[in-house]
Amino acid sequence: MAKYKPYDYTQSTLIPVNLEEQLIPGTLEFAIHHLIESRMDTSVFDDRYKNDEAGRWAYDPKVLLKVVLFGYSRGLMSSRDLERACGENVTFMALACGQRPDHSTIAAFVSSMKEEILPLYRDILLVCEEEGLLGGTFFALDGCKLSSNASKEWSGKVGDLERKKEKLEGKIRRLMEEQREADKGEDDEGRGDGGSGISRREEKIEKLRKQADRIERFLQANGPKIGRQGREIKSNITDNESATMVTSRGIIQGYNGQALVDSKRQVIVYGEAFGDSQDHHHVAPMIDGAKENMVEVGYDEGCFEGKILTADSLYHSSSNLKKCDEEKLDAYIPDKDFRKRDPNLRIKTPVSPGRRKRFALKDFVQDQARDEYRCPGGKILKRHVKNRRSDGIIYRGYRAEENVCPGCPLKGRCLIQGNENRRYLSVPIAGTAENLTKPMIEKIDSEQGRRIYNRRIGIVEPVFANLRAQKGMNRFTLRGKIKVNIQWLLYCMVHNIEKIANYGAQYCRAT
Repeated sequence: MAKYKPYDYTQSTLIPVNLEEQLIPGTLEFAIHHLIESRMDTSVFDDRYKNDEAGRWAYDPKVLLKVVLFGYSRGLMSSRDLERACGENVTFMALACGQRPDHSTIAAFVSSMKEEILPLYRDILLVCEEEGLLGGTFFALDGCKLSSNASKEWSGKVGDLERKKEKLEGKIRRLMEEQREADKGEDDEGRGDGGSGISRREEKIEKLRKQADRIERFLQANGPKIGRQGREIKSNITDNESATMVTSRGIIQGYNGQALVDSKRQVIVYGEAFGDSQDHHHVAPMIDGAKENMVEVGYDEGCFEGKILTADSLYHSSSNLKKCDEEKLDAYIPDKDFRKRDPNLRIKTPVSPGRRKRFALKDFVQDQARDEYRCPGGKILKRHVKNRRSDGIIYRGYRAEENVCPGCPLKGRCLIQGNENRRYLSVPIAGTAENLTKPMIEKIDSEQGRRIYNRRIGIVEPVFANLRAQKGMNRFTLRGKIKVNIQWLLYCMVHNIEKIANYGAQYCRAT
């Protein structure tokens, strides 16, 4: 008969654990512990506590900050998961020094760091500078759209929300009518379904009524949400500072987390979350925020003058280019067509004999007296918008009448702009003095410009890969721009601390 070692779960075992020995030099947890204890000024939290003479003792902010930062590095964003980890995971126990803060304490600590997050972030950035991790000469800017703690099903313009509310109220009226009919049937026949059907119907009515009331309260407290173009955009009842964003993974309701990254060791110089999916206006706040951070760690006011900034074509706009020009940045921000002009990417395909190029502006005949154009197919395009600006160029817009384009034999060569029913024509009429697009195109199309711009992807993209794939930053769990921005900066801080742990020597390795 086989013999096995006996075991007994009722047996008690004493396991001696030295908490400090669990924090091994060279690891991320050691870096977090050492930096918070010796380099981060947590006295910025002191003013929020009023328990000097009376009141309950509070958890030290150092302990809470260690738990949150290390939890984020492991993909634990939920305060309940962090509370559980402090009672089950030895590393969390060591960082918390045996204490076990509850989830409500952790959640309140994170969401209330509005005034403290930037000073703490700059403390870590100062260590990066002292450790020689900042080059200060080449920067790359990019963004990452992440879902927020809000449902896109509760999004819509004011008219959409009003119709949603009316639809809910209609369902309530129908259910109440069904309930009255059921009550009447019970009175007439003296029997029913035991009340189970009525109970479920009442619960559904109550749920729908709460939803309708929620929309009503929102509409009373908020007007239409106006976008940068002066037109109404979708509001969101759950988090009205978030926005509907189109991503490669579909449409989400969320925020756009931006990061300005130094090229030397991929340290995030500045980060901010925006409730705006478009990057046309993000260069100015990112540069201003980064400049404040750099000044705080010892750089002068002109620290960005003459320095290289790269960003993808989504940042190509007149306002972004103007900001770069004002800051005297050596910026490389291509337009959306720059890849088509790249001779190394241009694929030469044989053109079939029957295939011809698309029509251009020169193929449309202008009638100056009527201010309209005639297309090669004989259709009239009338002016439909006033002059508009795009990248420093003033355009005038024309469009065909509704339903005149379908069936046109020249449709295959027609303009791309528009839809199946009508096409649009944009006519450039003037260039403004601040037009910076043309010099940027010439700059980015040069051999040196393409070589410099191609470095961007190797600088900033791995940063987002680290945050999303390795750190589990796939969505924001808080609501409102202020709280979401806190969470985004905490993750950026974790990334920078990891750089110190990997490349620093003075503070985060064994001595």
